Amino acid sequence: MMKQTTIKEPFTLSSKGLHTGLHITATFRPAPVNTGIELCRIDLPEKPCYQALAQYVGGTERGTVLENGDWKISTVEHALSALCAMGVTNCHIDLDAPEMPILDGSAQLFVEAIRRVGIAEQEAEAREWHVSEVIEYTAKNGSTYRIEPADEPQAEVEICFPGELLHDQTATLEHYADYPQELAYARTFCFVREIQPLLQMGLIKGGDLQNALVIYEQPISQEKMDAMTDLLCQPRLDASHLGYLQPLHFDNEPARHKLLDLIGDLSLTGVRIVGKVSALRPGHAANTEFAKYISEHYLR
Repeated sequence: MMKQTTIKEPFTLSSKGLHTGLHITATFRPAPVNTGIELCRIDLPEKPCYQALAQYVGGTERGTVLENGDWKISTVEHALSALCAMGVTNCHIDLDAPEMPILDGSAQLFVEAIRRVGIAEQEAEAREWHVSEVIEYTAKNGSTYRIEPADEPQAEVEICFPGELLHDQTATLEHYADYPQELAYARTFCFVREIQPLLQMGLIKGGDLQNALVIYEQPISQEKMDAMTDLLCQPRLDASHLGYLQPLHFDNEPARHKLLDLIGDLSLTGVRIVGKVSALRPGHAANTEFAKYISEHYLR
């Protein structure tokens, strides 16, 4: 059995929020045993705090949103993924806005900060779920999941998108110890065709070419491209050149980011899953639906 752990010292990370566009500060602090990952809204009068658990999922549009009354925090998945993969079971996080800072759109800076302050082992045993049988699940949107026994936590995903630029991709993490170099750098991604509708929905107000991998696979007019980059306060781009608008960190970076997200979303079970998780066409809605299913049927 693994022992519970926490970070040795506090650390703070700041950037704008992907959806709110607000400048946000998140302070991660050591926490006692059995705290879990606790998120606090210190900008609210009562400074409410709740654990990052699937029961609090209140939205999944372009990120995982946790909420309970006035307590609401979006885009939690990257921080949760880093904490889970690095083996941190107890941590108190203070936030001064209803969102986690997006940073560069990956989990890299969270991992670097955890490594910098170090991890302290605690006396109590970690809560683990050792998978003893094959479990298959189909989400409402058709995404499929499978968990099978394994000696350590493992995960793999397959993503499927139409088009030539982002074709079918897979990503695998056989050892969580490899997370810092294999997954942490993989950035969130979106398509140029999605940006205008998302802005009209009141989302990605803080999106830019520094905190997301943007894919341009369906041509639009130069006028529309100029309008989009102006809205994002970004340099104008040549609408005649299709492709990724930033260099890739990995050939399969989108699949790796989906795997990063999966680890973060499944950490909402509140346990360390000792088994192999496989997902076909995962996304936040299906991931968190599966996390709730696991919590309700296997962890009571």
